Amino acid sequence: MGDECEKAGGVTVAMSGGVDSSVAAYLLLREGRDVIGATMRLFGNEDIGLPRESACCSLEDVEDARTVCRRLGIEHFVFNFSGAFRERVIERFVSAYERGETPNPCIDCNRYLKFDVLRQRSRELSREFVATGHYARTSFDAETGRQLLLRAADREKDQSYVLYSMTQDELAHTLFPLGGMTKPEVRAAAEAAGLPTAAKHDSQDICFVPDGKYADFIEGYRKKTYPDGDFVDTEGHVLGRHKGIIRYTVGQRRGLGLALPAPMYVCAVDAENNTVVLSRGDELYSSRLRANNINLISVPSIEEPMGVTAKIRYSQRERPATVLQTGEDEIEVVFDEPQRAVTRGQAVVLYDGDRVVGGGTIC
Repeated sequence: MGDECEKAGGVTVAMSGGVDSSVAAYLLLREGRDVIGATMRLFGNEDIGLPRESACCSLEDVEDARTVCRRLGIEHFVFNFSGAFRERVIERFVSAYERGETPNPCIDCNRYLKFDVLRQRSRELSREFVATGHYARTSFDAETGRQLLLRAADREKDQSYVLYSMTQDELAHTLFPLGGMTKPEVRAAAEAAGLPTAAKHDSQDICFVPDGKYADFIEGYRKKTYPDGDFVDTEGHVLGRHKGIIRYTVGQRRGLGLALPAPMYVCAVDAENNTVVLSRGDELYSSRLRANNINLISVPSIEEPMGVTAKIRYSQRERPATVLQTGEDEIEVVFDEPQRAVTRGQAVVLYDGDRVVGGGTIC
């Protein structure tokens, strides 16, 4: 986890109230580091459309994090970042859906909150490092002089996909204590340490849409409904009426409400014309994509075609591909075999073995 010189730097652990961040704090404390816990309050009930007086899950998590810190004997801080979260995560999420894209807000939360706003606050507290409970690893390549982001030892829990936007400076000042552990090992460590979060369930949904109903959340957030429009096929023939473009994502088959002679899938969402394009399943496959808003980690640039593996969504295993940087802020990825449902707004993340080469937003 670093040499003795590194260990002299104080650490702020991002405490979500879950078992992973709890064990991250415990392990760092056991190493002899100077540790504090910090919980980010990211939204209030009114931000996610709940009555102001109803219980908010984020307040429960704050109390869990506070209890863990008390158990470990470390200070616990709660930072209200709701304004930044609303602007940089929720607003970007909603706007992407309105453009017909399918975003991953966890990537924005890491980019703009954990490793930006929280890190700034941590520096104000004279803390050199931020640590999280992510399953990922870091390293330094002395030959290239670059900080590296590596996949976790446990491939099933690896979260490097949602961390691809980290900068060289952020990687140099971030610790991932769980990178070499499996989830059962983490829970066993929590139980052995007597942490109250040892058996707490992992959260599965986007935190500000706890019921998973994205379209309902967006309508509540914007305080409006979205107009019906046409379902069309790839040749422009009208097949029926949709219920608002925010209700559809590429690859979707269920919930179309159409009686069609053969299975049809969403292959595109056209916000400009308020249409949802349907196709046969075999028409969902494509061999190439472009991505912008790129961030490169293991290399400063990609000036020649580079063989990589790439994944186009968090739950997918990476696939062999070739990448070339086609502009200052754009890459083109060509897959060895066509991929299903390449989706605008999602991230494509590139790997060279365990190393994260970088990534970008599919455009």
